[in-house]
Amino acid sequence: MLDRIKSSLHALSPAEQRVGKLVLDDPRAFGNLPVAELSVRAQVSKPTVVRFCRSMGYEGLSDFKLKLAASLSEGVPFIHRNVAASDNTGEVLVKVIDNTVTALLKYRNDASSASIEKAAKAIVSVHRHGKRLGFFGVGNSGIVAQDAQHKFFRMGFHTIAHSDGHLQIMSASLLGPGDCLVVISNSGRTRDLQDACAIAKKNGATLVVITASGSPLASAGHIHLAADHPENYERFSPMVSRLLHLMIIDVLATAVALHIGTTQLQPMLRDMKHNLLNKRYS
Repeated sequence: MLDRIKSSLHALSPAEQRVGKLVLDDPRAFGNLPVAELSVRAQVSKPTVVRFCRSMGYEGLSDFKLKLAASLSEGVPFIHRNVAASDNTGEVLVKVIDNTVTALLKYRNDASSASIEKAAKAIVSVHRHGKRLGFFGVGNSGIVAQDAQHKFFRMGFHTIAHSDGHLQIMSASLLGPGDCLVVISNSGRTRDLQDACAIAKKNGATLVVITASGSPLASAGHIHLAADHPENYERFSPMVSRLLHLMIIDVLATAVALHIGTTQLQPMLRDMKHNLLNKRYS
């Protein structure tokens, strides 16, 4: 949580930056002080303190303090061990699993439930009004986009997934008000995704971005689902980011399914499973 605040400071207003620096200087004190005292220490107004919390993806000051306390008391220690060329198979096994578990637990402690809820409601609105839902990603994130398309397609969404830059531009050009585009990126700096976001946003579509805090893409959408993790992807192919993004999609899909309701989804999924029976060996 503190890493996310630090990486996002530059994107905040000067007043909100002072609140962020107050958190980073003494997070435990921030969690215990009333809003009046916090505003005095940061030299900002009380609404600015609350606005900072919402800018970070939380419902308000109370929600922010709860997450901050959980992060400080139950936070996962920074454990990331790079795989070396000299490692044997046993060492690779331990390092890859430990790195993944650390990233997933860190996300559990740091994730903004308010942002996830906001994204889920935006996607549910697409379902209710028969609009389009798109998933864009490049490279490893393109695989996650395909997985997301499969999950939401099974729930009755009109959905597509693209990993090709030209198709992303073309598809974004066809989106409009009521449609929703979910963009997935590890770095948050892919030019094709930035261009597609700008087009979709101009056309009135709702943008949900799953990417690293403080990246250009993080501020390009309407809803940011932060995906921050320790990973050195310059030496070996990224491993953690793909699994983290897949988990976020699973959380989002589950939240959306609960909003839609089992009464509507279960009969459809039951029929789908029944119709697939002849595709399997008995």
